[in-house]
Amino acid sequence: MIHTKTAVELCGLIRGKELKPSEVCESFLSRCDENPGAYLHLDKDAVLSQAKELDNAAITSETPALFGLPVAIKDNICTKGVPTTCASKMLENFVPPYDATVVSRLKDSGAIILGKTNMDEFAMGCVERTMNAGGASHDPARAPGFEGTCGSRDVSPVLGGAAAVAATSAPVAVGSDTGGAIRLPAAQCGVVGYRPTYGAVSRYGLMAYAGSFDQIGLIAGNVSDAALLASVIAGHDSRDSKSVPGVALNFSQIENFDMRGKKIGMLSQCFNGVDADVAQAVGDAAKVYESLGATVEEVSVPLVEHCLPVFYIIALGEASSNLSRYDGVGYGYRTANAGSLDELYVNSRTEGFGATVKQRLWLGTYLLSAGNYEKYFEKALVARAMLAAQFKAAFEKYDFLLSPVSPKAAHGHDESPGATDVAKQERCTVPASLAGLPAVSIPCGTNKSVGVQLIANRFNDADLLGAARVLEVS
Repeated sequence: MIHTKTAVELCGLIRGKELKPSEVCESFLSRCDENPGAYLHLDKDAVLSQAKELDNAAITSETPALFGLPVAIKDNICTKGVPTTCASKMLENFVPPYDATVVSRLKDSGAIILGKTNMDEFAMGCVERTMNAGGASHDPARAPGFEGTCGSRDVSPVLGGAAAVAATSAPVAVGSDTGGAIRLPAAQCGVVGYRPTYGAVSRYGLMAYAGSFDQIGLIAGNVSDAALLASVIAGHDSRDSKSVPGVALNFSQIENFDMRGKKIGMLSQCFNGVDADVAQAVGDAAKVYESLGATVEEVSVPLVEHCLPVFYIIALGEASSNLSRYDGVGYGYRTANAGSLDELYVNSRTEGFGATVKQRLWLGTYLLSAGNYEKYFEKALVARAMLAAQFKAAFEKYDFLLSPVSPKAAHGHDESPGATDVAKQERCTVPASLAGLPAVSIPCGTNKSVGVQLIANRFNDADLLGAARVLEVS
């Protein structure tokens, strides 16, 4: 069946003229019908029309790498002529006049944009867009993970790119990871989630939540597929002020990566309070690496213990600033119920934002206010710099750091995690986000609903995916 093929296999079959792009797209679109809910925007006619045009194109040595491959895009990444709403009423009518850099690069490489995947409102964990996961996760008894930064919720999490890949309604998906929104859903859906080094992939065209954390990355069925797309979307972009010039990521050798002589540190702070099945899965991964010639030992990065408050103080402050543009005048939804300018501002934001977004904006504004900025925000920035220094010291001794992605496996549909439980899901993922490090979630455990996280030093992304690939095939 076409939809069971990997992205690498599909690209090879299309280039070998054994499959047509339209056949591939039709297969995945039919899967979208069988597993509804993962997409917010899906224009089947447009997708098939584009695919049929490619059916008649000549395939030569110059044909781009992703020719004919359908790719799902998260709904906070701009797509020209296709709605980009961030799953919010505030942007319900927004149709971008331009493509994000990653979308442009995918199209230039021959990819077909399959649709826009569901998400929490502005990637913040809003309850308005949640739905029952059904059979879309890897384990039908469990929810598909958190698409967003695991914010406060009391119902089943929203479907998104990870659920789409797990349900084979997309071969690969492009998403964004602020505090873990790629790695956590991937871990709980039994697929691969890769957050690149901050600055390695352009954020131009990504709707900002917390700009110093937001990073576009990939969700795929396997590491090789993630590497295939990463080789296309990575690279400097002058339109992104945080994009790092002069850095080239080469993923061509990940299939032959050698673990002999490599040193891996098991991040001790991430094992506190971890469920037994999660600890067992990570321990099994460590044994695999040792059997392949690597040295594995425990390492302490003390400030990891304090990452959650540091992350939220900075992220919510940045969110308050970033989303202030949506005021009912310059950008976004405008209320019809306003008798004055003040009412226009207040009512537009009250009606346009969901409950969780408003809560986070209130907190972020408070943290940036006079007196509190110095008391909280500046101190959090100092702690972030100290954490980065501790990671730098750790990577002087170790090639990789190993941890769980989440303290728990995917929860059941009949469970309703509270705000505190949901926030705790991120405590293993936010450290890499704070330090701008590349990290990858690899499915592990008996039901593939446990994720093992590997973290590497900045711009060591190719080695990171190489080590992840070794674990995946061992």
